[in-house]
Amino acid sequence: MSGVVVLFFFTPRWDRFLSFPLMLWDASSFVSPFRFSGYTRHAIKSSPFSVVIPFRQKIKLLIPPCILLYQPSHGDHNKFPATARCSCFLIFERERNNGTVIESSASIPNSATVKESEYLAKKPRRSWWNNHRKDQFVSTPGIPRYSYKDIQKATQNFTTILGQGSFGPVYKATMPAGEVVAVKVLDSGSKQGEKEFHTEVSLLARLHHRNLVNLVGYCVDKGQHMLVYEYMSNGSLEKLLYNKNEQILSWEERLQIALDISHGIAYLHDGAVPPVIHRDLKSANILLDRAMRAKVADFGLSKEEVFEGQNSGLKGTYGYIDPMYISTNKFTTKSDVYSFGAILFELITGIHPSQNLMEYVNLATLSPDGVDEILDTQIVGTCNPEEVRSLARIAHKCLHKMPRKRPSVGEVSRAILKIKQRHLVKENTTSFAEDFYGALSQIEFQDLELKKLARIDES
Repeated sequence: MSGVVVLFFFTPRWDRFLSFPLMLWDASSFVSPFRFSGYTRHAIKSSPFSVVIPFRQKIKLLIPPCILLYQPSHGDHNKFPATARCSCFLIFERERNNGTVIESSASIPNSATVKESEYLAKKPRRSWWNNHRKDQFVSTPGIPRYSYKDIQKATQNFTTILGQGSFGPVYKATMPAGEVVAVKVLDSGSKQGEKEFHTEVSLLARLHHRNLVNLVGYCVDKGQHMLVYEYMSNGSLEKLLYNKNEQILSWEERLQIALDISHGIAYLHDGAVPPVIHRDLKSANILLDRAMRAKVADFGLSKEEVFEGQNSGLKGTYGYIDPMYISTNKFTTKSDVYSFGAILFELITGIHPSQNLMEYVNLATLSPDGVDEILDTQIVGTCNPEEVRSLARIAHKCLHKMPRKRPSVGEVSRAILKIKQRHLVKENTTSFAEDFYGALSQIEFQDLELKKLARIDES
């Protein structure tokens, strides 16, 4: 036969076939450039952009419904007749060839069974699946899509590395217009990373806030998946807190960072429709720009909230995960509040959650001023102890073991704002007093000088 289409079935594990036979039929009338898009159980008509094929077999167990391999030949392309009863319709996207649209359809005669081993010997399943799916990605409106060559040139052939994350390496890049960005590259073979990639692109296409890192583009090309972000020159909060070669964050900067983070999370919980739960809040996912303003990043694990909470496999980072989420497998916006409480104590103590932060915090609660004992040594003597204790009380509430007794992130944001406002009032009052007494001293000095001159004149 001149052209072959093979339809086969996978179990959810992908490595075991179901007991269904493989289907083989003549497909010489199929269009050369087309791609399997999906299926539907509803009767629909083919559009100028697709081909719809009735399929009579039951496919209730298909995950995804099926995978279509093809070796089509060029020939007469006749419309597939809208036929008879069928259990579903297979849908194929039609693509362009040299700028012209090719009409296509196919007729399916009686199918014949073939042996699984004969087909797999000709075409290894795993290599085909990896190569086929990597470049399949539905374009997202509002976010530019770059080619592999664009990113390769912007990163000087991927030599400008900034760091390495769980997703993959991050590079600094200069785009053709002169814009400096950060490019995060998905490690090849990372299935979880690919899922996170799709989640992040789809979410950030609709989430926009001054305290969320802005996605400025993406790339799905040559089997590579890359995310293009605005460049945050001061890196992550984690790096600033724990890298001794970095600048020391002042208490004023830490208060502002806490406020910025709260605004970003508040937008996710209260401003986005539907609300979004981040699920991986941690100091490594808080980035700072050149003005030291903080933005929340990395939305690969994020989920839209449903009313009754969601069940999920355990995701997140040790030390930041809500204990109730661990025990019930349900996450809510209060799970994010718990993670934020851990970040607040990082800002206060300079201790990472992986270094038994919670043990230090629990000991500090034994006395009203216990937090003074675990205050970051880099800011001891440069901050108001009462402000530190106030922020610690807010953080404690965020870490309450019962989610319903934790404050909302909006309440946390307002409480932090009050601390900052009191700090500014005291700072302004102190500054005014210093200026006043300075001016008074200057007047007194000038008065003494005038008296001296008067005595000289008299003599």
